[in-house]
Amino acid sequence: MANTPQAKKRIRRNDRRAEINGARMSRIRSFVKKVEAAIEGGDKAAAADALKAAQPEMARGVARGVLHKNTVARKMSRLSKRVAAL
Repeated sequence: MANTPQAKKRIRRNDRRAEINGARMSRIRSFVKKVEAAIEGGDKAAAADALKAAQPEMARGVARGVLHKNTVARKMSRLSKRVAAL
């Protein structure tokens, strides 16, 4: 158990950040799922629009330190390739 004031504060801070980061990851996953659903449906216009909406969310995840930049680059590349193939 934390027994210094600093350690107690870090625990409080980490709990707050985990909640915020979890919400952000959930939001990113939702955007990606919308793109994948549009791809499965075969609707190129809807998939392109969903991808356009998902890209800034994923980039924001990198900027906030929730995801690694190469992870997002890989995911964006794969989604873009799938949308272009429709």
